[in-house]
Amino acid sequence: MTFVVVALISAVTATALAYRDARTAVLRRTQDAAVNDVRTRVTAVAADVDLPPDQRSLARFAAKVSDGLGSRIVVARYQDLVAVSDPLADTEGRITVGLRSAVRAGDGARFQRVLWRNEPYLVVGMPVTYADGDRRFSGLEVFAITDLRAERDDTAALLDSVRAGLLPVVVLAAVLALLAAGTVLRPVRKLGRATRELAEGDLGSRVTVTGHDELADLARTFNETADALQASDARLREQEAKARRFVADVSHELRTPLAAMTMVATVLEEDADQLPADAARAARTVGAETARLARLVEDLMEISRFDANAIRLNAAETDLADAVRASLALRGWTDRVEVRLDEGVRTVVDRRRVDVIVANLVGNALRHGAPPVTVTLGTRPAASTPSTPAGGGRGGVSAGSDPGWVTVEVADHGPGLPPEARERVFDRFYKADAARTRSAADTGGQGSGLGTAIALENARLHGGTIDVAEGAEGGAVFTLWLPLRRTGEEAE
Repeated sequence: MTFVVVALISAVTATALAYRDARTAVLRRTQDAAVNDVRTRVTAVAADVDLPPDQRSLARFAAKVSDGLGSRIVVARYQDLVAVSDPLADTEGRITVGLRSAVRAGDGARFQRVLWRNEPYLVVGMPVTYADGDRRFSGLEVFAITDLRAERDDTAALLDSVRAGLLPVVVLAAVLALLAAGTVLRPVRKLGRATRELAEGDLGSRVTVTGHDELADLARTFNETADALQASDARLREQEAKARRFVADVSHELRTPLAAMTMVATVLEEDADQLPADAARAARTVGAETARLARLVEDLMEISRFDANAIRLNAAETDLADAVRASLALRGWTDRVEVRLDEGVRTVVDRRRVDVIVANLVGNALRHGAPPVTVTLGTRPAASTPSTPAGGGRGGVSAGSDPGWVTVEVADHGPGLPPEARERVFDRFYKADAARTRSAADTGGQGSGLGTAIALENARLHGGTIDVAEGAEGGAVFTLWLPLRRTGEEAE
């Protein structure tokens, strides 16, 4: 479109300039010829005029001048006398006052183009001077009126012919523009499509390199970049797979010696009361650290299973209130946690993995927060979303077909989490102990830094998630979101 517009503007501009120059040339040629003819004829005839003339001699003078100028109308004026070569011609409107004043005051011929009754005319006027050498004005004025309609028609025909040529020029410009745009835009489209495929994860996307212009260089550079990216991705995937295998292998190999260490540590702790104070303290420390190491190994093995996509849900319809109470009772936290559980809330979940999630969230609240720690079980409508007010949408799930959510909120009244910690709290091995002031002695040891990451992975495995926010009365609030499903329903 830009190419066509530029071509159209260029053609119109060229037409206007050509018309102006042609019209100017035609008019100038006509004007010069008329002035020369009038000057020559007047000079030849004026010698035979007696001054001052009477009406008859003035009319004879006008007729003689007109005879030598073809079809031009000649007007001769001497003071109050006026003679016209064609008595029937109306000359009043064609000889302007300005031209008469210029002829009377000037030296030599003057001309003016006038429009009379919508027709163009050229009027040439000149004074008749005495031939005594000093060129004194004799009082006799001569005006010759030339019809310019022929010149107007010629320039109009020229303009029409040029206008007729505009359409072929614009059509040709459009064809050339399409051809040029095709040669440029086609490889650009292919390159854009390949770039989108690459951004969507298709690292094998390439473009065909044709030609030797700048677009070919760009396509070649894209292919080289895609090759490097694919090779780098392959190396990273291989390293990641090796790292996962290494973690899994190390964790697996540590289980046997840890089992033996745990048994020894258990025996030492049981007999700690019979040992000297230093030996008893050492035995209890060994037991606590051995248990912590065992939890770390189990967490590492669980993470490696998630990374290897080796996790399978053993889901069944479960009463979540019973599941939460059982999880707290199993760990002896019933007296330390306040529960607010809606009864009869049932959904399809893997009970063991829900137990892991609740244990991690409540354990973190007890370990890092401050009492009271509360666990609240409830339901939310389908339109509600994690970290979004009710009425918002949820990407990937249609609210119309989603029966709703089950939420488990774990809140404490400790120092809470700063914004930067809330953004990273689900990262592996991330610990926000600096912001949470409870000590290891208060809660029975520090975590591995993998608990919240494992809890989030288990929630995602169910089609849910976990979010964290600041409590209304201080502290941190972790909310587990699980889809509300019944037996026979499938997750979207």
